[in-house]
Amino acid sequence: MGEQPLFSLKAHVFQIDPDTKRNWIPASKHAVTVSFFYDAARSVYRIISVGGTKAIINSTITPNMTFTKTSQKFGQWADSRANTVYGLGFATEQQLQQFSEQFKEFKESARLVRDKSQEKFELLSPALNISSPQVLCEDRQSPPLLGVNGSSEDKLFRSKSADMEESSEKEQMRKMLSEGSICERNPEAELFSLRDSNAKLVAALHEANSSIDQWKKQLAEYQEETVRLREQVAELEAQRGVSASSETASEELSQTVAEMEALIKAKDEEISILRGKKPDVIELEKEREEACQRMQDLEVKNSELEKRVRSAEGALASSQDARGRAEIAMQKVIETLDVKICNLSDLRQNLAKLLEK
Repeated sequence: MGEQPLFSLKAHVFQIDPDTKRNWIPASKHAVTVSFFYDAARSVYRIISVGGTKAIINSTITPNMTFTKTSQKFGQWADSRANTVYGLGFATEQQLQQFSEQFKEFKESARLVRDKSQEKFELLSPALNISSPQVLCEDRQSPPLLGVNGSSEDKLFRSKSADMEESSEKEQMRKMLSEGSICERNPEAELFSLRDSNAKLVAALHEANSSIDQWKKQLAEYQEETVRLREQVAELEAQRGVSASSETASEELSQTVAEMEALIKAKDEEISILRGKKPDVIELEKEREEACQRMQDLEVKNSELEKRVRSAEGALASSQDARGRAEIAMQKVIETLDVKICNLSDLRQNLAKLLEK
């Protein structure tokens, strides 16, 4: 490949299962280099990744593509031309953010290339029937980022079919993204998602616990203030019963009592609201426990797989040792047979000498 990569990162590559459209299939055993390239011959941007001797990603970026971050370290996009959904698992959240920003930037560049091509066609289309060969030659010599390769007939065909391709591409991408977003991931991709969910749940739980402490403190303050206000109301009522000397004082006392009761009612409503928020914390704790349980199950499965691998390796080593011992024993038998053959030849020679005598 003659072009130099515009941007590169290492990631674990996955592809959607073409049969179920729900499961992730690892396209690489280890993290491989994923790069953005610009194809000057066709004026397109591509995402390419090579694993071994074959290309595991060869995706042309179109203005309709969308890169979706499904967790803190996992993202995916649909390629309608390749009829698949690609998934990338990164080592850090920062790498995922860098890839997402580069994807948006090159997607915008692809859109600008397409818009420039359409604008150029609109400028040339009124004079297609009367343009001279020199105009067409100048058109072919335009910069690669602003022009489209090929003859004027090719440009006419591409511009007419651009809207049809865009609409069909949008529908296919929407369908594939909807299928890919609900896919059942393999243990590695599931582990990415579970770690992300667990981190979010832990943060939400810490925030909820701090909010609960704050709510409890506010509730205690409101209760104390409510008791104090009720005591004031009782004192005012007692004062009203004892000193009912004037009608003006009675009206002021009634107004003060009404204000106190309204304030108590408002505090009671705030207390009920704070009490109603408590089940949200319980739900968050339950979701966190479920995520932890799923992560533990995956770790148990992983340990079982490691045990099976170690057992297979031990059996292979044992079979190799047994084979080595068998080869040694066979070598000893061959050596014994050689010695016996030599002794037999000596006996034959001695017997021949005896017969001659």
